[in-house]
Amino acid sequence: MPDWTDRFSLAGRTALVTGASKGIGAEICTVFADAGADIVAVARDPAGLDKVARSVAEKGRSCVTEVCDLADAGAIDALCDKVNAAGKVDILVNNAGIALIGSALDYSLADWDRTMHVNLRAPFQLAQRLAPAMIEQRWGKIINVSSQAGVIAVEEHAAYSASKAAMNALTRALMCEWARHNVQVNAICPNVVLTDMGREVWGAEEKSKPMISRTPLGRFGEQVEVADMALYLASNASAFVNGETLMLDGGYAAV
Repeated sequence: MPDWTDRFSLAGRTALVTGASKGIGAEICTVFADAGADIVAVARDPAGLDKVARSVAEKGRSCVTEVCDLADAGAIDALCDKVNAAGKVDILVNNAGIALIGSALDYSLADWDRTMHVNLRAPFQLAQRLAPAMIEQRWGKIINVSSQAGVIAVEEHAAYSASKAAMNALTRALMCEWARHNVQVNAICPNVVLTDMGREVWGAEEKSKPMISRTPLGRFGEQVEVADMALYLASNASAFVNGETLMLDGGYAAV
């Protein structure tokens, strides 16, 4: 059996990461590159993508950057055409997501539709277009960055929670079809993580204090903790983990 560094290595692999220009996505790109992967970084922000590309290059790996609005199905098809023509993607990390928070009584259908397009339709479309190469080589990893809010109800998160609960169900459904081809599909469900979006939604003490007080560990998550979980799921070390929604929440769901 290879030693532990080989089991967690991503050498020779290419990973496509969405929402890669900042936050958890940028951290995943850097951690994966440190483990030996080449990166296809996808996001809307060219300046943020350039910064990520420099971080990946510092690890000695290549980084192709692609600007894409994941609410646009046509743009995703064009992205996949380009990526597939350039070569196979071994690992897909569906990290991009939006949280348009508001009361269910006042929530607009436009915000509902955009949430579903970015948080649910885009991950399915990317998986559908990139999985054939994984199936052909009989090795692939699809990692969906979901949320604790897809498992446990959170006030003013109706659309976000619904999109993430559906992502968890999609994770299991894709696993049922693709496990026989040695393609693992899993989801990570973090508690609040201190990204820019996390601070925007949970920065006020009146919102953060009740959530932290219910979390046995007594704090919110850090970006690198999600990236490290993603590294495990992307590596051979997790080959028998499939169709799981892994809580990364400091114990919140256990109490």
